[in-house]
Amino acid sequence: MLLDDTPLFDPALLQDLDWSGNTISFSPPISPSSPGDGLVLRPLCIADFKRGFYGVLSQLAKTGDVTAEQFSKKFEHMKKTGDYYVAVVEDTNVGQIIATATLIVEHKFIHTCAKRGRVEDVVVHDSCRGKQLGKLLVSALTLLSKKLNCYKVTLECSDKNVAFYQKFGYNSSNETYMQFRFFD
Repeated sequence: MLLDDTPLFDPALLQDLDWSGNTISFSPPISPSSPGDGLVLRPLCIADFKRGFYGVLSQLAKTGDVTAEQFSKKFEHMKKTGDYYVAVVEDTNVGQIIATATLIVEHKFIHTCAKRGRVEDVVVHDSCRGKQLGKLLVSALTLLSKKLNCYKVTLECSDKNVAFYQKFGYNSSNETYMQFRFFD
């Protein structure tokens, strides 16, 4: 199976974000076009399977033993729908993915057939925390959801992370999150 660098979505969506709409400060300053020395913020690509994507993702949740073929099939499905925006930060000095986050766009019948964004799976490799990469990813995906004309963007987080997301303008809602799990 050939692993390639075809992006999951158009990289210009990240490169052309209106960063003036960002609500959080970065010290030292970083942005989607300049995330740090040797770092690149970009869409996920199939070749990222070999660049440690699952090593980062597994620091957030159980990922299972995914093969390159399974990953490629899921990638192609996500690309075909056009509603998945998995962003990664690559350390080009070592050719490894060190952070990732996902924006999923959900199509609704409510709000005049509007779209809703959902930020998920935000994780920075434990060896790279403190470089503001989580902040960068959440800021970028929040702005991307606005650019994609979502009427709102939501996320789920543990109580210990509420203060972090409030810095971006996210607020707790009256909606109750419930779940029914089929698997762990």
